Amino acid sequence: MHRDVATLPASATVRAAALLMRSRGVGCVIATVADSPAGMLTERDVTFRIVAEGRDAEKTLVAEVMTRPLATIEPSASIEEAAERMKSLRVKRLVVVLGDQVRGIVTVTDIAYAEPMLNKSLIEGWVKTRWQG
Repeated sequence: MHRDVATLPASATVRAAALLMRSRGVGCVIATVADSPAGMLTERDVTFRIVAEGRDAEKTLVAEVMTRPLATIEPSASIEEAAERMKSLRVKRLVVVLGDQVRGIVTVTDIAYAEPMLNKSLIEGWVKTRWQG
């Protein structure tokens, strides 16, 4: 998992989130409300929910377009559990939380490097549901 997670308040603008993603070299940020994780904004969200809809990134708040609820997993979970959770939720990222504290993010790519055979099942499940359903 990646331990250095980019976070910002859900009240921030989408432009601020995009600038943070660019400066940190990441594809998502965790939005917080009262220092607790509340949602996630990804590059895909920016593309589909801002650019494609013609919204103004300077005026749109992260809270308006973030993905929620967060797909989470506990730090004690196994790689297999993370892969199964991603597959069942049809997501490519899980936020690793302990209580209401973000500890990291685990991605499909992380699993691919750690357990290549698990990734095959994950990708097959994700692609089938994305393009067939």
